Amino acid sequence: MTTAGVRTRERDLFLVANSTDELGGVTAWTHQMARLFRSAGHRVHVIGVHRADLKMAVPEEPDYPVTALYPAHPLTARPMRGRRRFSVPARRREARRIAAKKAAVAELDAILGAARPGSVVIVTQVWPMEWLREIDTSHLMVIGMSHESFAYSRACHRYHWVKRHYPHVDHWLALTQEDADIWTAEGMDNVGFMPNALAHLPAVPSPRTAKTVCSIGRLADQKGVDMLLDTWARVAPHRPDWELHLYGAGTDEPELRRQCAELGLDGSVRWRGRTDDVPAALAASSVFVQSSRGEGFPLALMEAMASAVPCAAFDCAPGVREIIRDGEDGLLAPLGDIDALADRLLRLTGNPRLRDALGTRARTNVQRFSEQRVLDMWQDLFALLER
Repeated sequence: MTTAGVRTRERDLFLVANSTDELGGVTAWTHQMARLFRSAGHRVHVIGVHRADLKMAVPEEPDYPVTALYPAHPLTARPMRGRRRFSVPARRREARRIAAKKAAVAELDAILGAARPGSVVIVTQVWPMEWLREIDTSHLMVIGMSHESFAYSRACHRYHWVKRHYPHVDHWLALTQEDADIWTAEGMDNVGFMPNALAHLPAVPSPRTAKTVCSIGRLADQKGVDMLLDTWARVAPHRPDWELHLYGAGTDEPELRRQCAELGLDGSVRWRGRTDDVPAALAASSVFVQSSRGEGFPLALMEAMASAVPCAAFDCAPGVREIIRDGEDGLLAPLGDIDALADRLLRLTGNPRLRDALGTRARTNVQRFSEQRVLDMWQDLFALLER
């Protein structure tokens, strides 16, 4: 069979994630890729460790099976040491945890055990490897992924999870070549990279006429909305006719609203809540801002550029600077430098010619991450690993 023939043949693909319905970029990516793989003729099954509390609205009814191994977040193992060894409630809790995990592993084993030889398991986040490594996957090709930068993984427990679990998979993928090189230098010899795909190219770009800056993302520490509010406090006095629209939901919202009020920004900040219509939110905006402390390969940033909305962002990850070419199709600021991010927003809000130039180039340049191009990269990877 030719290489092209191998690339295009149908496969059974299993996408295994933390959750199948949690509000966030990885869930959006999982269902985007499931639909994309289905359109290419593959048979797809999406599996999540658990159902989520803060749910994402899936744009359309999936035409592939979706399975959650737990109805809610599973219990976390706690060492049975000290007084806990003699605590009846603690022992009962541990027994429930073990029984639930045994049932989840059995369900996952039944699904993957019935897969045909040569089927592919794509582990979208490293946590599900805790369950996957308890079953026999010798008849499967296992591809692991990390949807965050090396630096963000290194700062938390997921660094150790990657080092523990991913040496055992057939291949694993960072989001950029830069991060893949860093992981290789860390001693990982089976790592490559795969960018996220642009989900949607609006037929009509934003007119960039509304005096609106928008941010889209969870109201959580990683997204740095607290830093964005501090940034806006520096911008708002110079742009009294502009508003900052915050799209998203999350546990930090009450604290962020208090911060907004303390900064005297209630007159220029609009809390829009979560949105299931990102293109409409971007069409009504003239500038997009991303203030994250850490990212992988942010979909919201690509969507803004596809809508021809010029972006200002913290240079918080290789994926961000892979998407934005600073000064050509967007503006970057050093991570955590609020004054610098304010400067970028002042430049974009104060100069319509700059907005138009950057927005137009952004819409063109971001198409290098089109779904078809990324799908071709996946097909090439499958063929390569089968040789």
